[in-house]
Amino acid sequence: MISVYQLKSRFQNLLRPLVTRLYERGVTANQVTLGACGLSLLVALAVALLASHAWVFLLIPLWMFLRMALNAMDGMLAREFGQQSKLGAYLNELTDVIADSALYLPFALLAGVSPGLVVLVVVLAIISEYAGVLGVMVGASRRYDGPMGKSDRALCFGVFGVCVAVGQLPLAWLNPLLALVALLLVLTIVNRVRQGLAELKQPTAG
Repeated sequence: MISVYQLKSRFQNLLRPLVTRLYERGVTANQVTLGACGLSLLVALAVALLASHAWVFLLIPLWMFLRMALNAMDGMLAREFGQQSKLGAYLNELTDVIADSALYLPFALLAGVSPGLVVLVVVLAIISEYAGVLGVMVGASRRYDGPMGKSDRALCFGVFGVCVAVGQLPLAWLNPLLALVALLLVLTIVNRVRQGLAELKQPTAG
């Protein structure tokens, strides 16, 4: 069977020629990171302005796939072409939170969907990423524990976007689904704190 890591490696291999061309043209990892965030904000704005048209929510999963490619590309530029930096680390964390929040919020404009639940999910998502970063501050690793990490949220909202766009999801069903996402985010926050603390208790090698 093909593992997720094998798929990731194959995906990066497909992107490598484009990444090499970007490097040759002087494009930096940080520029790709900022560009992806800026385009995310534009997509979110377009969806918000046209939220009365269900089809526009198809832009969210389509853009999330392209954004995943851009996120892989900025990482490859940083690692493979010596562009890793402290500023890049800040930008990676901050732009992910900004972009995700912007792309989730237009769902609050759908008739019958609770804006409060959407905002709750956004707030909990921000706290979950903060909990992950805090692992580094206390001497552990950056925590990516689930069950509702960044890629899981992207999958959920991507599916929501497709279902809304094609009319296969009654909008009233979004509220219990959002409540479930919120609950899983609370569990994610708890898991990241617990696993970070557990990591500190592990004996060091040597």
